[in-house]
Amino acid sequence: MIRPRSVIAMIAAGAVVALAAAGIALGGTIPDGHAGTTAATAGCGKPPALNSGQHTINSGGQNRSYILRLPPSYDNNRQYRVFIGLHWRGGTMNDVDSGGSDGYNWSYYGLRRLSDAANNGTIFVAPQGNGNGWANPGGQDLTFIDDLVRLLDNSLCIDTTQRFAGGFSYGGGMSYAIACARANVFRAVVVYSGAELSGCNGGNQPIAYMGIHGISDNVLGIGLGRGLRDRFVRNNGCTAQNPREPGSGSRTHIVTAYSGCRAGYPVVWAAFDGGHTPGPIDGGGDGWRTWTSGEAWKFISQFTGDPGPTSTTTTPPDPTAFRLRGEASGRCLDVVGAGTANGTQLITWDCHTNANQRFTQNGQTLRVSGKCLDEPTNAPSGARVQIWDCHGGANQNWNITANGTITSVQTGLCLNSTGTGNNAAVTVATCSGGTNQRWAKA
Repeated sequence: MIRPRSVIAMIAAGAVVALAAAGIALGGTIPDGHAGTTAATAGCGKPPALNSGQHTINSGGQNRSYILRLPPSYDNNRQYRVFIGLHWRGGTMNDVDSGGSDGYNWSYYGLRRLSDAANNGTIFVAPQGNGNGWANPGGQDLTFIDDLVRLLDNSLCIDTTQRFAGGFSYGGGMSYAIACARANVFRAVVVYSGAELSGCNGGNQPIAYMGIHGISDNVLGIGLGRGLRDRFVRNNGCTAQNPREPGSGSRTHIVTAYSGCRAGYPVVWAAFDGGHTPGPIDGGGDGWRTWTSGEAWKFISQFTGDPGPTSTTTTPPDPTAFRLRGEASGRCLDVVGAGTANGTQLITWDCHTNANQRFTQNGQTLRVSGKCLDEPTNAPSGARVQIWDCHGGANQNWNITANGTITSVQTGLCLNSTGTGNNAAVTVATCSGGTNQRWAKA
C-alpha cells in the first residue's frame, strides 16, 4: 500500500486547485451499451484483442496510458465484471495496480485479491491521470474513460451491467464525476475520502453508491463526502437520514445501508474514526488488512444483471405530469427523500425525472407521490408546505397565475423558495413578486 501519509502534503497542496475544477462541465460521448443492456459486447466469442499489461490509447488528441489485468483464466465466452481503479493526487496507475508496498494484497484497493479468492472473475483497469490527478479540464478525463470503456467492449467479453469505478481522494472525485455523468454506463461507484473535484455533469440519475470517509479527515473533510453521498440518496429514492458515525477516539467504523432505496440502487455510507486514508484499520493505523476492502467487495459483488427500470412501478409515467422549476434557482419543487407519508415537506433540488418531482393538476389541486400539495391549516407566512392525503379542502387548492406565482386559496400566500441551492425549504409567504416565488412548468 502507498501510505496516504506520504502523499497528504501533495494532496493538500492541490486541493484548492482541484476544488476549483469542480464546476467544469464534462464532455465526451456515452459509450455504446449501458447499465440496462444485457447484450454481449463485440469482444465476446473472439480471442482477446488486449492482454494484461500497460497500454496506450489516443483520447481527445492525447496519448493516455492504462494498465489492464485480465482474470487468470480469461474465457472469451464469459461476460466479465470490470472495475476501473482510479489513483489519488500524486499517485499513479502503477500504485493502484501493484498495490505499492503491500503488493498484491492491496492491488486495486484490495479488490483484486478478493475477486481472485472468490474465483468469479473481474477485469481490472488502472488509468493514468494527467499530472497524476483528475482535474478533468474540458471533460478530457471523462472522455478518456468513455474511450477506454468502448475499447474494452470491442476487445474483450464484458458484462455491460457490471461496470464499476472506485478511487481514493482525487480518484474518489473522478469516481463521483463518473457517477454523475455516466450512470447509464456504470453500475456503481465506490468513493474513498472523496469530494467534488472533477465536476458533476448531470448528476440526476440513480446509480448504486458507496462512500467511505474518515470523521477527522483534514484534507477533504467528511462534510464533503456526505454531500456526494446525499446526491445519490436522493437520486436513488432512499429514505433521508443522518447515519450514525463513530466517535472521535473510538478507532472503529460504522457501515450504514440506507433504507427505502429503489430496488437495485443501494446507497451505503461507511464512516470511520480516522483521517485521509483508503485503508483504515480499527484500533489504529492503515494497511491492506483494512476492513474497507471487504466492505467494498461485498458492495460491488452483490449486483447481478440488469438493475431494471429506475422506478419501483411498471406503470407508465403520466404524460400530463410536469415539474415546477423555480425561476430564481433553476431547481425543481421536490418531496424530501421521495417520501410518501403525510406531512413530508418540500424543498428545491436539482431537476430530475423521478416521481417525487412529477406533479399533476386536478382542478385546483397539485398532486405528487400519490398525495396533494398541502398548506397547513391557517398557516402563517413562513410555514413549510407538505404533502397530505387529498381531501379537497381550501388548504390544498392553489391558483397558478399567469406570471408564474402559485397562491394558496386558503390564505392567499405565495409558494416561496427560501434559497437557491439544493435542500432550500419551500414555504408559503406574503407575495412579493420576486423570482423566488415564480415557478414554471417543465
